[in-house]
This record gives sequence, structure tokens and C-alpha cells, in this order.
Amino acid sequence: MALLFKNGNVIVGADQAIKKLDILIAKGRIVEIAPEIKQEKVEVIDLEGKYLIPGLIDMHVHFRDPGYTHKEDINSGSKAALAGGFTSVLMMPNTDPPPDNQTVVYYWKEKSKTIPLNILFSGCLTKERAGRELSKLHELKEAGAVAVTDDGNWVTDGALLRHALEYAKALELLVITHAEEPTLANGGVMNEGFWSTVLGLKGIPKAAENVALYRDLQIAKLTGAKIHIAHLSTAEGVQLVAAAKQEGITVTAEVTPHHLVLNDEALKDYNTNFKVNPPLRSLEDQNALLKGLLNDSIDVIATDHAPHAQYEKLVEFNDAPFGMEGLETAFPVLFTELVACKKITLEKLLTKMTINPAKILQLKEQGEIKKGYIANLTVIDPRLELRVTSDLLVSKSKNNPFLGKVLKGWPVMTIYQGEIVYQRK
Repeated sequence: MALLFKNGNVIVGADQAIKKLDILIAKGRIVEIAPEIKQEKVEVIDLEGKYLIPGLIDMHVHFRDPGYTHKEDINSGSKAALAGGFTSVLMMPNTDPPPDNQTVVYYWKEKSKTIPLNILFSGCLTKERAGRELSKLHELKEAGAVAVTDDGNWVTDGALLRHALEYAKALELLVITHAEEPTLANGGVMNEGFWSTVLGLKGIPKAAENVALYRDLQIAKLTGAKIHIAHLSTAEGVQLVAAAKQEGITVTAEVTPHHLVLNDEALKDYNTNFKVNPPLRSLEDQNALLKGLLNDSIDVIATDHAPHAQYEKLVEFNDAPFGMEGLETAFPVLFTELVACKKITLEKLLTKMTINPAKILQLKEQGEIKKGYIANLTVIDPRLELRVTSDLLVSKSKNNPFLGKVLKGWPVMTIYQGEIVYQRK
């Protein structure tokens, strides 16, 4: 049945203007947008006081499937995405076996074909993500991968990255880099600085990211290929990306919600839910990341949703795995900490979570509310306040750093291809 959304504050067009409008959707598409629509034989949904926004798009999720399904799987991860208001996600290749061949990509496609979520796939840049030999990129592209990355590992061999970028350019595959020079990171577990000294924990210097990022940008310049920077975390990194854009290098960059609203002081109680890679940096870095988001040096907000089982995190800090769960709380965290505090406008925030990732991933007729576009939509209740608890989260894992915090601006309905696929009770 067709759906008619009435009285909503609708985010429309490429400029993300907020207007009081009605929206009619039918057969999976947005068929009419107007101040008032009268239509018979439709389901009417009153959105008074709520926002109707484009379905959110996350360029960086870990669904742990295959190999680590005790943490998450494609089904549970998809449920978490829909609860978070996301209608498209890009899966990372940190699985066992890793998708360095067509088999795993076909496995993903088979498992996801009945799930009401646009699940996109990234293959391994190198075989086994080991950085020694290129994966067969043409076969990954043929199987359905839209990006390649060794996320979690930096490709240390510069000549190999050059070859990969040249090859990916010809195939129109997006190369995503995890910029961290491993000999500088050298077993660190948090940001190197004041708090690592106070806590007696081995630090990861910012130079580990900055050195790797500079090299990757120079190779992108050499090849003329597109490169996407995952989870930017340093002030110097923001400057490097901004300078590269000024120079004409085809680079895009993402930042996570947790790097925007948290810094390394959060680790003062040794809570392993705050242990993440790249690590939470200093307050200076946190502020620089927000500034980079506002001035468009940073293009995208991506969650880096990285679930872990509770027993894996309930260990000594040095022994706990890196990563935090974040799909379900991403939007309310950003709405509470940034929009409600007037640090960023809702329009700007949504550009980073809808239009820009849609462009980078070349998702046609998505990322905007526009007549004729696919009806992937999310309803946000800006007045709804909920405390984050383990019971609230539908992800298999509960390693969320915002447990116990009261957040507002929750997704209350997610529409995928014109069908209501999630409704918050």
C-alpha cells in the first residue's frame, strides 16, 4: 500500500532545506512532495513534530560474518543498522575467511538478499589483508564489490599501493585506506599524550596516522586515482586532507561519531568500551575534527561499527580488542552532542550522512528526498529521550561507549524501498 507522510519537517533537495511538507510514496519511490497532499486509499502517517530525512548511509561497518558471528552477523548487524535509521551500509572485509576472492562476496550477497537493507561490499585490497600481493580486483568487482581496503591494516608497500590505485582506477573501484604506520603504533593501546602517561598505558603517537596519510596522499597524486581516508583522527590529518584537496588530489575522508564527541580523557577509568583504533585523541584533535567537518575538509561521518562479545571486553585494558559498537546510537549521539548544542546544523550533519556518502559510493537516486528517488527514508523524533542500555540495543554485542547516557533525537521509523522495515516501540 502507498504511504502518505503528513505534517513532517522534511529535509529536501541537495541543499538539505527543512520544510513543512507532505510526502507520498508508492511502489518504492517518492511520487509526490507538496505542502498538502490529499490522496485516497493510502496509509496516512502523521509526523507532527518529527523530521523526515533521507535514509542514513554508513560507509564503514563490521558485521563480522563469516568467522566471528559470536560478535555480530549480517542479520543482527542489519537489524542494528535499521534501528539506527540506516538504509545503506558498506561492509568491511575483516572476516575469516577474508573477501580476497569472489567466494566470500557471493556468500555475503546470498545471505543479504532477503534483508531489507542496501548492503554494499568491500573486498580485500591484498590477499588475506596481508599487504604482500594484490587480490584479484577485477574478480571482486565482477562479484559485486564497490570498494577495496585492508581496513585494520595499512598497506606498507608503497609500490603495491600504487599498483592497486592504478588498477582500481581502471575498474572504478574505491580504494579505502586505514592510515596507521605500524612500527610507530608499535603495540600502543591509546593515544600517546598526557592521559597515556597518567594511566600508564602505551600510547600510539599521532605521527603513526600522519606519516601514513601523507604517503598515501602522495601516491594518490602520483596515480591520479581516487582514495578515501577511513576514520580520520588527528588535527594534522585534517590539515593534510585539506591541503590535498586544494592541490587537486581526488581524496575524500570520513570521521566517526566517537572521534567527534569524545577524547582520550574518556579512558581515565580504564573502560575498555572506549578502546578503539584509531584511538580517541586529544581535545585539540577532537575540536579540529569538528572544524574539518564544518569546513568540508571531511566529507562523511561513518560509524566504524565494531562489535565485540562482552567476555572479550571484560579483560585487562591491554588485552581487550579495539572497537566499539555504534550503529544504533550514531544519530542520537550526534544530535545530542552537536546539533542540540548548536555546534553543527542538522542540514550540515545530514549532508555528511546521506548526500556525500551516496556520491562517493555512486548510489543512484539515493541520499536525498526528491521526486522519483528511491523511498529510503528515516523518521527522527527530536523530542524522544532514551537512556542507552544493553536491553535497548539490538546488536549482538553491547560494547557501546554511551551506555548509561541519556540521548535525544532517536530514529523511530525506517523505510526501505517504500516499506516500513523498522518502527521503535
